[in-house]
Amino acid sequence: MRISASRLGSILGDDRSDGPAYLWIADGIRAAVADGRVMHGTRLPGERDLAPALQVSRTTITKAYAVLAERGYTRARQGSGTTIVLPGGRPDEGDAEPLDDRPADPRLLNLVQAAPPATPGLQAAFEKGLEQLLRFTAGRGYYSLGIPDLREAIAQRYTDRGVPTGADQVVVTTGASSAVGIALTALTDPRSAVLLESPGYPNTVQAMRGVGRRPVGVPVADPAAMDNALARVNACLVVLDFQNPTGLLADEERRAELARIWKRRGTTAIVDETLVETWLDDEPQVRPMAAHHPGVITIGSASKTHWGGLRLGWIRAPRQLVGALSAARRSFDLGSPVLEQLALDELLRTRPGLHPDMRVMLRGSRDRLWQFGIECGWRALAPSGGLSIWWRLPRPRGNALAAAAEREGLLMLPGSAFAVDGRGLDSFLRTPFTLRPDEIDKVLPALRTAAENSGCVE
Repeated sequence: MRISASRLGSILGDDRSDGPAYLWIADGIRAAVADGRVMHGTRLPGERDLAPALQVSRTTITKAYAVLAERGYTRARQGSGTTIVLPGGRPDEGDAEPLDDRPADPRLLNLVQAAPPATPGLQAAFEKGLEQLLRFTAGRGYYSLGIPDLREAIAQRYTDRGVPTGADQVVVTTGASSAVGIALTALTDPRSAVLLESPGYPNTVQAMRGVGRRPVGVPVADPAAMDNALARVNACLVVLDFQNPTGLLADEERRAELARIWKRRGTTAIVDETLVETWLDDEPQVRPMAAHHPGVITIGSASKTHWGGLRLGWIRAPRQLVGALSAARRSFDLGSPVLEQLALDELLRTRPGLHPDMRVMLRGSRDRLWQFGIECGWRALAPSGGLSIWWRLPRPRGNALAAAAEREGLLMLPGSAFAVDGRGLDSFLRTPFTLRPDEIDKVLPALRTAAENSGCVE
């Protein structure tokens, strides 16, 4: 894999530091590697090509590459040029989403995880966080509700989106799944049934069961079915923004209809907005559900827009519920790591949603998968946001397709994995498009073979 001089120049940008040019170049490439914009194994442009692209001397490029080599970020070989390496070696991909409790196998291609790589600027945000950390080290480091800086940044984002919010309405959590468990612990009774849109996110189902609640599925985007179910169950958890796995987005009309139903039923409504910022085409003109119903409890997360490794989420709630949420929060743990919170605070203040480069990458990957599925005779609504495509297969063979894919070295989740009650949906398949376009290209031959072998091609 190679990166051109012009592409590397666009990544480095024009915002040059006041220090030596070679350090600006070296630090910029190092940050791009940390962010995932320049990948392990990428061959850097030759010094003769990069120097004019950056309007510096060839000697400056030589010194920049020497600094990168000294720090362990490059390897130079005679005749092969300078190649990016990760200090300590290339890491594995980490564990996937729930997959029958099997450990991740690094030898297999992974079309399971619906989470993108780290956002550009992540390392810089951590570096700024380190500069701020000294303000907190004199204390004990326990912030069960979250550090004030981050709570203010989250509150400001809701205010900017049309729902005036104070920092005292925000509880920072260790991810969205943790937020679900906290909210259910604080606001519902043990062993009670809780409605959840089906198909639903497997980790949400696990979080509900983990706190002793019983998930009951209701059809996605069907307010009438939810109204009928609420006659029997008094709490619901709804995903409104680019629902995982379907990618559906609730418009203002549906939000207003749901608000009317919840007010009439006296429902405790928990709304997951984890994917709200993952629009890919045109930014949707919708307000948070709390703008329609002030009693709504809202859940958000940094994992889909900034990086899953941050492990930070949050709850936005009416002030009268924050005390109960705080008590429930302490039953899970004593707070999230301060440095990660400082880094997220910086990211939310500089770019709260997807980075433009990430949006371009996701669109490219989505379009490749979309074209592939259409050629196979699969059907789906083309998602304008979110991180996956929810396919209806020509015949109910989703589990067979996933098994055939694994024989081809490709991990996938069939539609049945997203059934809230654990049954059905064998006519469906979720394909995340969070791999880079070139990685998607590597996946498609194995997926085509699996689809043909399982009878899932028209």
